[in-house]
Amino acid sequence: MRILGLDFGDKTIGVAISDPLGWTAQGVEIIRRETPQEIKKPMRRLAEIIEEYQVEEIVLGYPKNLDNTEGERCEKTQAFAQRLRGRFPKIPLVLWDERFSTIAAERALRLADLSHDKRKSVIDKMAAVHILQGYLDSKSRG
Repeated sequence: MRILGLDFGDKTIGVAISDPLGWTAQGVEIIRRETPQEIKKPMRRLAEIIEEYQVEEIVLGYPKNLDNTEGERCEKTQAFAQRLRGRFPKIPLVLWDERFSTIAAERALRLADLSHDKRKSVIDKMAAVHILQGYLDSKSRG
């Protein structure tokens, strides 16, 4: 069973996929958007990825504030989640607390001694990996 992890942002969508056993997350790609409103091309690409990997569940990072409140980013993510549910109604979608995913991804990339430009080019994909891995880890414990 493959699980898709997504880090949704204004300009990009970071994409990660689980291994078939659901133990580890690997980065797939970053889907770039020309504008925050652009959604058709990204949805087509996600449909291709879902078909290619035979995805059975989607985990979407949910960007709560550090104090656990929901702000504008959560509203945008909820709207994107609704679009995903409409486009892929048979695939369960989970909103996953992603408060520290970008921080963890940035730290891992710094430790790998990547330049600022290189980190910037892969950060969203790595954030998707952290989101998905956190979800996978919680399932294995639970």
